[in-house]
Amino acid sequence: MTPAQQALAQYNRIGTVSAVEDASPHRLIQLLLDAGLERIAHARRALEAGDVAARGLAIGKALDIVAGLRGSLNFEAGGEIATNLDALYEYLERRLLQANLEADAGMLDEAATLLRQVKEGWDGIADAA
Repeated sequence: MTPAQQALAQYNRIGTVSAVEDASPHRLIQLLLDAGLERIAHARRALEAGDVAARGLAIGKALDIVAGLRGSLNFEAGGEIATNLDALYEYLERRLLQANLEADAGMLDEAATLLRQVKEGWDGIADAA
């Protein structure tokens, strides 16, 4: 399965309804990043509301998205950037798990900030892609 196909499969698994079949691989990653940020925001709201089940569900979906992003990395073409993103995504997975275990809004905020920075960088290369 190609990285683009992996990203599409992951996007379809997260339950977001959208016509993504014709989207470019670059656009698919943008959609995943958007969805990841949405899920972290849902988790944050659930945490504030004291809804443990909703928080866990949202963080679980965010973790699935981050895993999909990791799975879509092309280490041959991406070189050091792909390696760095892999390490960042691994860190995000740990922080999201820890945020859920400790009900820590700060960790969710940190994860959202890091993912937002990746998204801004990814959006910035849209013309090149």
